[in-house]
Amino acid sequence: MDVAISSDLLQRIVAAAAADPAVEVCGLLFGEAGAIVAVEACRNVAGDPARRFEIDPAALIAAYRRGRSGGPAVIGCYHSHPTGIAAPSARDAGDAAADGGLWLIVGGGAVTAWRAVANGPVHGRFEPVRLVVATDRG
Repeated sequence: MDVAISSDLLQRIVAAAAADPAVEVCGLLFGEAGAIVAVEACRNVAGDPARRFEIDPAALIAAYRRGRSGGPAVIGCYHSHPTGIAAPSARDAGDAAADGGLWLIVGGGAVTAWRAVANGPVHGRFEPVRLVVATDRG
């Protein structure tokens, strides 16, 4: 399955990771199954943000409430890997629910997309998703 994202939104994610390369930056993805229409940077509240991420629960709850009130739906999350590897780690797999959520991972100048599923080919949790970047116009 493919998922589309605008080059502007993708650049925002990459810029956030580059601005704070010593920690895993994170945020939420909004849209529908085949398209990311918005992103929101969130505070990483993990005890060791250089090695893992945990999205601020208050931001997560607020985003789901907005979605229930007619705003865009939360379809996944993004985070960076300071190690430079843009692939899910075993720790990511342990933290991910097999709910079909989309995960974007930034590392080493690349961004990859993954879907969290039961029995995925990567760490038993993730399957790769092709990220289609649309050029912004206007």
